[in-house]
Amino acid sequence: MSISTLEGHSSWVRSVAFSSDGRLLASGSNNETVRLWDPATGALTQTLEGHSSSVGSVAFSSDGRLLASGSNDETTLEGHSSPVRSVAFSPNGRLLASGSYNKTVRLWDLATGALTQTLEGHSRSVGSVAFSPDGRLLASGSYNETTLEGHSRSVGSVAFSPDGRLLASGSYNKTVRLWDLATGALTQTLKGHSGPVRSVAFSPDGRLLASGSDDKTVRLWDPATGALT
Repeated sequence: MSISTLEGHSSWVRSVAFSSDGRLLASGSNNETVRLWDPATGALTQTLEGHSSSVGSVAFSSDGRLLASGSNDETTLEGHSSPVRSVAFSPNGRLLASGSYNKTVRLWDLATGALTQTLEGHSRSVGSVAFSPDGRLLASGSYNETTLEGHSRSVGSVAFSPDGRLLASGSYNKTVRLWDLATGALTQTLKGHSGPVRSVAFSPDGRLLASGSDDKTVRLWDPATGALT
């Protein structure tokens, strides 16, 4: 396997995302920029400037025609009163969800840029948002550790399995948890990281779950068994 290190940001990289065709990788940084890379060559193709504060989240639309970036500057779809921690496109590309330090999730109509809904209920900041594959569910992970309860500390990332049957959540308590969405039951707790888990993601076929941590490692798990691969 060929491994590349993509260098260019002058500060921390806080979020990365691949386009659906795998031809582009976007990275958002504390240096207020988003960079686009060619994963095949490692070449920097574009530097996107415009934010006036750190970029905490990046996401491509399913057709790859749009890239959303969420920042501490709270723009350009304005409404949140605090930094935007996470952004996600709906599978049909019609909605953008954004989670914020102001404890809310907002839904935006991408055709008009209009705010369609403000989802309230969290008592602390929202660190991650994700749509289910069919677009019928939206998950939000928060520092208040609810509604699928089990983590003893903040939830930094959530991700649906490709078949929509499982939800993975990564937490500052160093664990990854897997939930059965039909019942809401906790099915597995994956232990092994020695630091907070900041990000989780399923492979396209659902056979692997990746988790990234402050312990400087990415771990690959078998969601069916909970075993490290």
